[in-house]
Amino acid sequence: MPDDLASLTGQLIELARKCGADAADSLAVQGTSIAIDVRAGKLEQAERSEGIDIGLRVFVGQRQACVSSSDARPDTLRQMAERAVAMAREAPADPHAGLADPGQLATQLDASSLELADPADEPDPARLHQAAARAEAAALAVKGVTQVQSASAGYGRSVTHLAASNGFSAGYVRSDNSLSCVAIAGTGTGMERDYDHDSRVFATDMRDADEIGTSAGMRAVERLAPRKPRTGVYPVLFDERIASSLIGHLAQAINGTMIARGSSWLRDALGRQVLPEGLSLIEDPHRPRVPGSRLFDAEGLPTARRAIVEDGRLTGWTLDLATGRKLGQPSTANATRSTGAPPSPGIGNLALTQGGESRADLIARMGTGLLVTSMIGSTINPNTGDYSRGASGFWIENGQIAYPVNECTVAGNLRGMLLRIQPANDARAHLGRVVPSLLIEAMTLAGD
Repeated sequence: MPDDLASLTGQLIELARKCGADAADSLAVQGTSIAIDVRAGKLEQAERSEGIDIGLRVFVGQRQACVSSSDARPDTLRQMAERAVAMAREAPADPHAGLADPGQLATQLDASSLELADPADEPDPARLHQAAARAEAAALAVKGVTQVQSASAGYGRSVTHLAASNGFSAGYVRSDNSLSCVAIAGTGTGMERDYDHDSRVFATDMRDADEIGTSAGMRAVERLAPRKPRTGVYPVLFDERIASSLIGHLAQAINGTMIARGSSWLRDALGRQVLPEGLSLIEDPHRPRVPGSRLFDAEGLPTARRAIVEDGRLTGWTLDLATGRKLGQPSTANATRSTGAPPSPGIGNLALTQGGESRADLIARMGTGLLVTSMIGSTINPNTGDYSRGASGFWIENGQIAYPVNECTVAGNLRGMLLRIQPANDARAHLGRVVPSLLIEAMTLAGD
């Protein structure tokens, strides 16, 4: 299959050049997915899909255009090339658009060391059905659980190939195995819901289905009979399941697109303190068995480990070629793209320095405050960093969990919030974003 996609992308580039393109690149993705849903002990839905997506980007001078299709027939490829070149001739010139120079391209192209694809055969749908059924049964066995909203198991495998007229041509294979369960406890207006899930590259790394179902059920029961917390300023602990969202806001704010537009709340923060001293934020695209790993980016540049934040200080932006040219800086090899759009900057694997205390230690030290385990809605000003989100979780009194809470809002400013984070040591190492629970000593809480 990789050889087929290499030939396909090569044909598209050749056709584009024949139609008048000065340069071109092509991305092709071919994949298979299986999804199994179980409800009330019975198979509710089973789907298997196969498909291919192909994209072509062409340059006429410094004018560019993108087209995409899910049809790989020769006549379709020819029409794609003709239309892309015609569109590019009518597009406005972009002085920053263009392919990488050949000397910039990645040369290490063997991704086997990253272990991105499970060598095992595609799973039998019956096995996925059994795993989802076990998760549902385990959740229903938890006292207080009244129903399971969904129990789902899935599998996916995709082959991606990128080629360009500058000589780059390489691809990789990825696989994904997943299992999730959403449990409901209580009845009527007193119902509460929670979940657990797992997703891994290798099926043998998956957590047990019974464990996932039991965890989902227990989490739902723990949320029964919630109250509104008191309004005021309190310590807020973001549980590990959602703490990565805070780091995600930082990652978004240093995206080269936002920096080039001057629309980021961190636009003046380069070289300045953005996290507490002693904390670093590392991007490592070469971690084995992690879906976000890759040897090259969507423009064929070699990826590398980098410290985005080092000892609390912001070291640089996240750039692709175009945003790097706009800002007068080299690309950080962070280009991402779909088949139907040009590249844009994006961050993959991230890891925040962990602390020396457990989540329980931080809870004990909080005294009185809020443990946030889920969030809804979002009001975040990208220019100022003002932050306000709906939250639910547990009220902490005397350093212990007292009762569940919901219908409250936590608010602050991201710049100040991130400068005060205190990390626990409970991050899960297999995730793309390895971020532990985070305590912020003072945030505005709106409840009763």
